This record gives sequence, C-alpha cells and structure tokens, in this order.
Amino acid sequence: MTEVKQESIEKLRHVSVATLATALYKRGLRNQVIQDVRPVSRKGRNMVGPAFTLRYMPAREDRNTLAEFRNPKHPQRHAIETCPPGHVLVMDSRKDARAASAGDILITRLMVRGGAGVVTDGGFRDSVRIGELDMPAYHQRPASPTNLTINEAIEINCPIGCGDAPVFPGDIVVGDDDSVIILPAHLADELADEATEMTAYEDFVTEQVRGGATIIGLYPATKEENLAAFAAWREANGRKGSGD
Repeated sequence: MTEVKQESIEKLRHVSVATLATALYKRGLRNQVIQDVRPVSRKGRNMVGPAFTLRYMPAREDRNTLAEFRNPKHPQRHAIETCPPGHVLVMDSRKDARAASAGDILITRLMVRGGAGVVTDGGFRDSVRIGELDMPAYHQRPASPTNLTINEAIEINCPIGCGDAPVFPGDIVVGDDDSVIILPAHLADELADEATEMTAYEDFVTEQVRGGATIIGLYPATKEENLAAFAAWREANGRKGSGD
C-alpha cells in the first residue's frame, strides 16, 4: 500500500474538493467525486484520511434477520471495531438510501476509536445525532429502517464503488463542506502540493475580483502582469510556494 506523507495529509486539510477535482481532471481522472452525498452537518474543516471500506450487497431475507446483530463478526459491526484510527470508513451502500448504512451508536463508536470520518452513498438513521458528533459524516439522506431490510454488509476493506467513484483501500478521502473526493494513493502527495499552489492563486484571484478586476487574463492566468502581481501578493501575505 502506498504511504502518503503526513505533510500531504495536512496540506489536504486546507484545499477544496473542487480544486482537487480540477487537479485530477488534468490527469484524466473525471469520476473521483462521490456523487449524491453531502455533509450530515457542516464542520467548517476538511475530513482527510485513508479509506477503510465496507461493501453492502442486496439483502436476502433468510440471511438478514435481527439475530445477525448478535454475531460479533457481523461485517458492519466488525468494520466499526477494526477501522484504524485516522482512517475514513467509506461504505458502498449501492446508492440506496431506503435503509440505513449505520446509526448514531455505531458512528459514535467509530469516532471514539479515532476515526477521521465516515461516508456512505446510502443514508444514516439518527442523522441529527450523527450531525452533532465532532466527526465529519456524509450521506445521501436520512434513512430510518435498519440496513438488514435492504442491504447485507458482506465484505470489509475491499475495492468498492461509492456514489459511482472507485475507492480502493488506502486511497485518500477528502471531504469539505460541499462533497467528498477520492484521491488515488499514489497521486496524493503531488496532488496535495498542486492543490495548495492552486488554492493560493485562487485566493489571490478572489481578492482581485472583489476589487473589481476582470477575470479575462486573470483566471486562468494568461497575462504576465497578473503572474507578477500574484508573486508580489504571495510575498506580502506570507504565501510562499513550496519551491521558495
């Protein structure tokens, strides 16, 4: 599994999913944003961590009675108890929010164990309580029925699809107050550097536009005078580049 620098993890806490999506698009990756998921409640900070995955499949009635929850190795429960600290639990719930992927008790346990966040392309029950936790959580919408009614938790830490995005164990998950994106682990370090540079320029552009500047020649930067002004802005604002 590719090791991602802790420095890169820290950089990814300060860039947007939108910026990362553009950086991935430059590399030909167009489908890394998890579709139709949103924060249960906005935290004002990024969720960042390696992916630890759980896959659901369509439930078969004879396999999915309430007695399954007595099984200490039930994959849903086992995933909560084995997700490593600092990781993000990402669940493939088949984009089906008719039944809950988990509820507040399990998600609280994940938080207490040091989880960096949780994502499902289905729904959460007890979503208001989950939103009150000090851990980022993302879902499609609230869902009250137990997952046993629709889905069976079947496999832990395997490749999955979540909201049409491919997710491999160890990929870096970044969520902001809008959405969630999956960074292939082998690209995460360079993406963190590039997105940090892009964010600095975007902050400069925002300041210029608010001051009345035209976006032509500024965004994107096609005029040398804008690049010179950006260099001076960086110096004045202590936003030096990684190569400085």
